[in-house]
Amino acid sequence: METTRQQKVGRQIQKDISEIFIKEAAGIFAGAMVTVTAVRMTPDLGIARVYLSVFPFGRRDEVMKAVEQNSRTIRRALGVRVRNQLKLVPELEFFIDDSLEYIQNIENLLKEE
Repeated sequence: METTRQQKVGRQIQKDISEIFIKEAAGIFAGAMVTVTAVRMTPDLGIARVYLSVFPFGRRDEVMKAVEQNSRTIRRALGVRVRNQLKLVPELEFFIDDSLEYIQNIENLLKEE
């Protein structure tokens, strides 16, 4: 169960990383659409677990590799945005949120029947 502070910081980081992806890091995705679906904070606010949804689904490995390679740049850009709100910029851990792919798979199975 996340505290109110964890939720607020998570929402702010989600918003900021989304803006970073749109404005500053759009070139690293090479045409893929990347959405930040959720951010979960550890209790000490030291680690932010960022969940990404990638479309088209087949490019998720390529996009995740690019995000991991540029994670320091993304964290630096995040630090510029949250420097007045947070004492420390959290470490970023990126994960794939495959819930949309799961939903698409279920819809395809239902259409076949």
